[in-house]
Amino acid sequence: MNHKVLKTLEYYKILEQLATFASCEETKERCLHLEPLTDPDEIRTLQTTTEDALNRLYKSSSITFAGIHNIHASLKRLDIGGSLNASELLRIRSLLEVAKRAKAYDRSDRADEKTDSLTPLFTELEPLSPLHDEISRCILSEDEIADDASPALFKIRKSIRGMNDRIHAQLTSIMNNSTTRTYLQDAVVTMRDGRYCLPIKAEAKTQVPGMVHDQSSSGSTLFIEPMAVVNLNNELRELFIKEQDEINAILATLSNLVAEHAAALENDYRVLAELDFIFAKAALAKTYNGVAPVFNTNGYINIRKGRHPLLDAKKVVPIDVRLGGEYKQLIVTGPNTGGKTVSLKTVGLLTLMGQSGLHIPAGDRSELAIFDEVFADIGDEQSIEQSLSTFSSHMVNIIRILEHADDRSLVLFDELCAGTDPTEGAALAISILHKLGQYGSVVMATTHYSELKVYALTSEGVENACCEFNVETLSPTYRLLIGIPGKSNAFAISSKLGLADNIIEDAKDRIGQKDADFEDLLANLEASRVTIEKERLEINRYKAEIETLKKQLESKQERLEASKDKILREANEEALQILKEAKDLADETIRNFNKYGKGTAPMSQMEKERTNVRNKMTEKEKKLSNVKKKETTNHNVPKKLRIGDTVKVLSMNLKGTVHTLPNAKGDLYVQMGILRSLVNINDLVLINDDASSPIAKKYGLGKTGGNGSGKIKMSKASSISTEINLIGLTTDEAIARLDKYLDDAYIAHIPSVRIIHGKGTGALRAAVQNHLKRLKYVKSFHLGEFGEGDAGVTIAEFE
Repeated sequence: MNHKVLKTLEYYKILEQLATFASCEETKERCLHLEPLTDPDEIRTLQTTTEDALNRLYKSSSITFAGIHNIHASLKRLDIGGSLNASELLRIRSLLEVAKRAKAYDRSDRADEKTDSLTPLFTELEPLSPLHDEISRCILSEDEIADDASPALFKIRKSIRGMNDRIHAQLTSIMNNSTTRTYLQDAVVTMRDGRYCLPIKAEAKTQVPGMVHDQSSSGSTLFIEPMAVVNLNNELRELFIKEQDEINAILATLSNLVAEHAAALENDYRVLAELDFIFAKAALAKTYNGVAPVFNTNGYINIRKGRHPLLDAKKVVPIDVRLGGEYKQLIVTGPNTGGKTVSLKTVGLLTLMGQSGLHIPAGDRSELAIFDEVFADIGDEQSIEQSLSTFSSHMVNIIRILEHADDRSLVLFDELCAGTDPTEGAALAISILHKLGQYGSVVMATTHYSELKVYALTSEGVENACCEFNVETLSPTYRLLIGIPGKSNAFAISSKLGLADNIIEDAKDRIGQKDADFEDLLANLEASRVTIEKERLEINRYKAEIETLKKQLESKQERLEASKDKILREANEEALQILKEAKDLADETIRNFNKYGKGTAPMSQMEKERTNVRNKMTEKEKKLSNVKKKETTNHNVPKKLRIGDTVKVLSMNLKGTVHTLPNAKGDLYVQMGILRSLVNINDLVLINDDASSPIAKKYGLGKTGGNGSGKIKMSKASSISTEINLIGLTTDEAIARLDKYLDDAYIAHIPSVRIIHGKGTGALRAAVQNHLKRLKYVKSFHLGEFGEGDAGVTIAEFE
């Protein structure tokens, strides 16, 4: 990649920003010298590592690699048998601390055990904790070795402290001497050349025997080592030498430990520097919300919501650019300051960044092509760099581009062939674009020439685009519109700024009719585009509303389904409980009746048990009646009831006969065929012979007829019960009473009757059933089933 285009497109400014996020000096240098690549696999690898690092930064807290030092020189010295000083050992300790911190970051970030492209790098790191701890124990700082670094050093320093105390005591004794005190310049103990001295007045130097080590700048004070402490100072000096020797031995020991792990340390530095570089790229991408582009090698560019990374993110207007697919060349027209150059630089810079493994400030699914070369001829007064160029310098650059461009090149022209005669410049620009089209290069060019707009309209593989401009406000919107040529808007802008109308009209008369018609066509296209854009926005708004309503409906449907499932589940649970209770009741009843069937219990006890079962059934029916009652529409509640009145039980939708009068609560027994239930008077409708009454029509009661059969039925129903008890009668008495009862019951239209004859010897049962066989209006009869009286009862049904 040529370095001229890197400077022209301000690529180096991006690298300077990248370097600020690096911790290691070597990494900073690598950032500053990063160049775009052309190998697809290498580019995708770099993009993948950057993306994984960015995901980690978004998922977890940021990681710092501060503390990485280049240890190559130190390890080289160890390799040839040298020893490291305290500063070098501390830099190695710092490197190990970063490695330990990085390992901990990786473990916390991968709590779910998921791996990515960075996992192998983190896995390679070896914190070498024993080496790190040993260096930390022995070396406190670059100038201080710990006393307990070795037993010998501890002993030496203890002796040094004792010797210091003796020397200070001796010197203090000398200073406290009344004679010597008069010779002192100051009553302090000082040190010169590593030996303890006293400040003596120059005129009294002969009065204090000792060695002169220094004098003040004025010469009035001499620093003398009294003879009394010379030997002690000598011993102290020897102890200092021993201390230094022991320190050198400690450093040598630590150096040997480092040498044993030289390979691991070298690898740690390499891995940490690589991670530092990768996370620097991720940190840069995070500042402008960058994304990993999708790459191709067929020259296709599709940038969605692309932003120039050097412009203020709060002010820059994103652009959409498609290039290299249906058309290889894009001609961008429009007024100055409209953002044409920024659009041009955005495409070029994002291409360079993407091929360098950097994320780009654009929308998801943005696509970039991989080019072997990117060429740019940019530099007018409206460029970001504010650089000026002449036609000649531009042409020299264009000639170089034509010499090297091919089908793997991206070429960017800003104001192609401007700065010369418009007619010649336009013709030259068209020829240059035509030649690059033959090469197969992908080209994006800005221009003011109308001829290039026509060239784009009439040439295959060439497309117009413009930077939108608001004539009303005289300001650009910086939106790039593909497929529409732009107007210069010179007349409109001049008019808005106050240029006289007669001058503008005169200028319009001076341009050719074809040019005028072409500008009018562009104006009509722009007006149509604005209208279509408004309609598109309105359609999108409607789509968004429809989508919102759809989601609300789906959510409501989900809630209804969940509620339905809950109701069904609760109903099934309740039904299961009812079945369980019914089974328990049935089991208990079967056991009781089996016991009574053996004759081991009196009949009264059997009837009592039967009544208990019926009461339990009536209680359940009453609860059901209360539930149904809420759903029943208003009706006329019977005011007065008599035993034998025919009624309809609304909750059960059954007809029956009043068996008892209502109690204080309005509850009474109604006989409905073989079923005798306790119901409330509010659940009843009295059946009369007026079939035309509203209530009769509403509930389907009564039957029309002119022979008075309804009255006969009601009179009979008022006195006929649905059962007859023949127990205790002789066979003849029982048959006589039964015959009259059956006639009355049939006339009263009772559908079935219950004949109680008991078990006994079975003679009465046989007589009853023989009589029933002879009656034509008896459709069928059978012994009572479980719950109806068993073998002690016969149920007869009428025709």
